[in-house]
Amino acid sequence: MGKDDGKLRFGFIGTGSRCHEYINNVLAIPGNKIVAICDIQSGPIQRTLEHISKFNVSAPKVYTGSERAFEQMLNNEEFDCVIIASPWEWHVLMSVAAMKAGVPYVGVEVSAANILEECWDLVNVSEATGSQLNILENVCYRRDCMAVLNMVRQGLFGELIHATCGYLHDLRDVKFNDGVNYSYQKGGELRMGPTAYAEAQWRTQHSIRRNGDLYPTHGVGPVANCLDINRGNRFLSLTAMATQSRGLHKFIVDNGGENHPYAKIQFNLGDVVTSMIKCANG
Repeated sequence: MGKDDGKLRFGFIGTGSRCHEYINNVLAIPGNKIVAICDIQSGPIQRTLEHISKFNVSAPKVYTGSERAFEQMLNNEEFDCVIIASPWEWHVLMSVAAMKAGVPYVGVEVSAANILEECWDLVNVSEATGSQLNILENVCYRRDCMAVLNMVRQGLFGELIHATCGYLHDLRDVKFNDGVNYSYQKGGELRMGPTAYAEAQWRTQHSIRRNGDLYPTHGVGPVANCLDINRGNRFLSLTAMATQSRGLHKFIVDNGGENHPYAKIQFNLGDVVTSMIKCANG
């Protein structure tokens, strides 16, 4: 708790659209205080300051100017919780920095890590510092998922011995936009990378470089709760199988034509990825 006024003190690293949803939740609880925000882009910072002003609370300090400005924020301020909603490749670095800075509770968007070694980095630093790291898997907290979990814990389904889950989300109009709107508007200019808006600035690059189930927690998170994973049971392995990549190329051709520069890109991420998880008792 805050030393002087008893308020919970929050910091935000990454001030895009996801950040605004967290701000709504944080400021819905009287007494919470947003101490500081951090981003490398002035546009998202300004929109976030305008969003916070709607709640009639004090404006937070702003940290910007470099990709490592978040370290300055963590070293200069005191927080009860820091929420990280930045591009994926920064999640581990920022989470580790927040825990090592003594932040008691750190929330990080999915995917929290990109490779297995990074997962162990998060576990090891959390155990060494005592900071609690929460992967902000929002699907686990949907009303329908929590209702099913409640029924499981009341024994309405008996003993669970097998479960299937999945996550279906067509993201083509998020991985490309016109540089102004979050999602692509029919007939607009196709953009990705630095000139695009929001996630299309960075997320599309993962579809070019990587293939696999890039964030399986949307599907498996609620089922993992039902199976008591890390509460008596544990995962042994995760295997992902992907189709050929066709959808992103087709989206470009359909909206930009066969001669569009993006039509030459070789996408790696399969259109449909199916995962199989093996778990065990104890």
